Amino acid sequence: PKTDNTKVLNPYQTREFIDVTGLAISEDTIWLTRDNSVYFCPNALSNIGKTALNPQHFVTLSDPVQGVAVWRSTVYITNQKTGDILVYNLNTGKEITRFYAPGIGSENITIRDEELWLCDREEQTVYCLERATGKIRFSVLTPFECPTGLAFHTNSETGEEQLYVAYAGDELYIRDDPNSVDQYQLNRRDRSFIHPLYFYYNESDRYALSNGFLIEMSYVEELEPLEEVFLEDLEWRIALPAETDRQKIRDISPIGMAFTEEIQNGQKVAVFKFKPLRSRERRIFGWKALLEVRAIKYQLQPFDVEKLPEIPSEFKTRYLVDNDNLAMNSEVVSLAAKEAAGSETNLLRKLLRIRNHVYDRLSYGVTSKIDTPDVVLKRGVGSCGEYVGLLLALGRLNNIPCRTVGRYKCPAFADRKGVPLEPEFNHVWLEFYIPGFGWVPMESNPDDIQEGGPYPLRFFMGLAWYHVEIGKGIKFQTLKNKGIPCWIFPVPIPMAGW
Repeated sequence: PKTDNTKVLNPYQTREFIDVTGLAISEDTIWLTRDNSVYFCPNALSNIGKTALNPQHFVTLSDPVQGVAVWRSTVYITNQKTGDILVYNLNTGKEITRFYAPGIGSENITIRDEELWLCDREEQTVYCLERATGKIRFSVLTPFECPTGLAFHTNSETGEEQLYVAYAGDELYIRDDPNSVDQYQLNRRDRSFIHPLYFYYNESDRYALSNGFLIEMSYVEELEPLEEVFLEDLEWRIALPAETDRQKIRDISPIGMAFTEEIQNGQKVAVFKFKPLRSRERRIFGWKALLEVRAIKYQLQPFDVEKLPEIPSEFKTRYLVDNDNLAMNSEVVSLAAKEAAGSETNLLRKLLRIRNHVYDRLSYGVTSKIDTPDVVLKRGVGSCGEYVGLLLALGRLNNIPCRTVGRYKCPAFADRKGVPLEPEFNHVWLEFYIPGFGWVPMESNPDDIQEGGPYPLRFFMGLAWYHVEIGKGIKFQTLKNKGIPCWIFPVPIPMAGW
């Protein structure tokens, strides 16, 4: 970690490690997993580079195994197919017990004191479990995709422990091939690296944060009149970033022209005033925000929401009704709401059933406009906004208060510091209300990763670092002339950048 220098300790004996998925060190022994078996190399550290490593068989299972960790006389093995953490006696090679393994992907494992730490490739999540029982203490989202290994390193100077996570995936890049007719080609290349995972667990407020990033976001409108227009007293409102558990505002400043701030349903909004907006007037206007953003994962289980207080009356009239073209009275949407929830009464399990039902019925696709949920259900393809519309309709019909949240995602390149980035599209997700606790996020379509499931839980009650929360439960933009809602045509061109 001091120098980022990497050294291969066994350069003449790499064949034994081909197809190895799990690696662990216990005292002087190296443990590894390959296919269905677990092996160990005794006296490995003291003799590495001097004599050949000699992997010896420990146990073979009926299914492939992925991760391995050792604590004194106990061996922990992860099995994706059965969804278990298998616990074996090191001396006898016999199974002692097994724990439920959270997540749906390939998992690797390490141990720190009385804790088991797992990383899940598909869930993009690191879990902290009690070593004795396998009970989940908390979980955090990783800043990069495809976490494949993890380990704690103790700083020799400070004595502090730092968690490092290994990532192994691929990335798209533009290949410059001067010998080809098509000189610039879109290709994929492998990408493997190790990165520190910083985390903070707020046990009392039931959430965990991970790696923070400082983002400068600019949202700018370009006013380009193509027709004769005169508006005597135009007010153009654009929502501003919100202050939340995972998002802190350092500074907000105007771009192009000054604005005033007002509060709508607890949300900050920038008000740009044109008195008047004259014919052929050209302007750019907007805001620039300096934001601290982090990934967040709320730590709630179904048993935490068994006995809930009543939903506040003002929430019933705002977040349980059709006030946004949700087609909640249509037959197809009403039927879907009943099918999705079934007989489930627990709020979290019910909403998860609804989410999975939507994922079963829809496939993601960018559409030219947002249709109502009844149309989307019949079509079977939806954008993020259409996923949100259907989730809102089914959630509200099942007495779950929920609202739209957006508006943009910073392009998710956590390693590109100081580089201007521009999102291709805006993005929306939703929040649902748990009486007695508060609003909790849920992504729209990103967890719909495979036909028919299973679907990860990474963004169920979680949000990645690259989301910018702007305008919760309110419209992102509104225009009023002399207090009357209006629109200007053609629609101005929005530009958001980092």
